[in-house]
This record gives sequence, C-alpha cells and structure tokens, in this order.
Amino acid sequence: MSKNITLTLKVWRQKNCKSQGQFEEYQANGIDTDMSFLEMLDVVNEQLTKEGKDPIAFDHDCREGICGMCGAVVNGQPHGPMDKTTLCQLHMRNFSDGQVLVIEPFRAKAFPIIKDLSVNRSSFDRIVEAGGFISVKTGQAPDAHSVAVGKDKADWAMTAAECIGCGACVAACPNASAMLFTAAKMDHLNTLPQGAPELATRTLNMVKRMDIEGFGNCSNEYECEAACPKGISVEHIARMNKTHRQVNFK
Repeated sequence: MSKNITLTLKVWRQKNCKSQGQFEEYQANGIDTDMSFLEMLDVVNEQLTKEGKDPIAFDHDCREGICGMCGAVVNGQPHGPMDKTTLCQLHMRNFSDGQVLVIEPFRAKAFPIIKDLSVNRSSFDRIVEAGGFISVKTGQAPDAHSVAVGKDKADWAMTAAECIGCGACVAACPNASAMLFTAAKMDHLNTLPQGAPELATRTLNMVKRMDIEGFGNCSNEYECEAACPKGISVEHIARMNKTHRQVNFK
C-alpha cells in the first residue's frame, strides 16, 4: 500500500564542466512511495520551477531500465541501494520517511559534467566505434540458422550484450575503470563466429581507445559487477585480458 513520505535531498548542482559545483538542499514533500526515483525528481523540479528556480538537470529517456541514459549516485551507490536496478526502476518505497538522500553525478575524468547530475558519456561511444562492428558481404541476408553457434557461446554473447552502457561500473570503480563496459561490448562480438574476422583488431583498438579516453585500470575490486544493473560478470574482463595478451604478442 502506498503512502506519502518526506525526504531531505542534498543534490549536486553545477552549471557546466568548467564551473565549480556544490551541494544544495531541498525538501521533497508528499512523495508517493509508488513513484520511481526519477518521478520524485520530477516533482521536486516542478516545485523549483514554480518558485522561479533552475530545475535539477538529470539524464533520462525510456525510464524502463533499457536505454542506459539515467544514472546518479545515491548515498554513495550508483543507481541507488537496490541490486540489479537502474535509477529509473528504483522506487521510493525503498526509502524511509525523513531520510536524507545525497545525490551526485557519476564521477570520472572521462565523464565530464554537462550540468548537475547530467554527464557526457560519449567516451563510451568512441570505444564502441573503435571496434564494435563486424564485416559481412552485402547482398541477400543469410538464413538465421545458416551459421551454427553453440548454446554456451550464444548464452555468453547474450549476457555481454545486456550491457546498456549506463556507466555505473565506472562510477563504482575506485579507479574509474571502463573495463567491464569495454569487455562486454567486445565479448558479445568476439564470442560469435561472425565477429571472428576482426577479433584481433577489435580487441586492440577498443582497449587502446579506452586508455586514450582516460579511464583507469582494473584492480579487481569487483565494485563494477556489484553496481551493474544487468549483473554483468567480471569474467568478461578476464576473457578480454586473455584475448588482449594473445593478440598483442602474436
């Protein structure tokens, strides 16, 4: 049964990547516990707009846990306290009346702040562009069953393809590493026969691009796996490292 709660929000406000930011405090009154976290922010923004104040900027799109657009750190946890849950799927019933919520953006050198909670994650796009493709002959599309793929490989590729590129793994990592994201985007192609022709160049180019973007290295903290809303395993990182060693020293 839903009820209304009151929350104290300490929200990071910053005009752009060059300005100095600070936390500002707001009261969120009459928040229905059936609301999502983003709907709660909508209510707060509506009140700020009525008061003639600048609303809180935050990323969102589908609000169904699919697009990977939304994301913020809530009380030190990317996407908030619930396991395998995006910020848009996080409901206010998971918080208590009178609770204080500290809300800040995903912080990483490679994720410059656009405004408030909104960050620029185009570095992820450039990693995918560096090698996230396959080469095929154009013409009539082949039958779906014409290339045999073992179930174990198909399942592994599908778990990697679940990555929505939200950046929670980077925000959770003490080194701001993007290795879980890069490994997932790489593995869902490297695992399948269609991705075999570019396996070596894909691996080298994507890892190189990841380093150029300024992400840190993995030190096996496992925070990325814990924060991932899709539960993607760090085993993908191990496979990426193994493949990178193999193709780098050939």
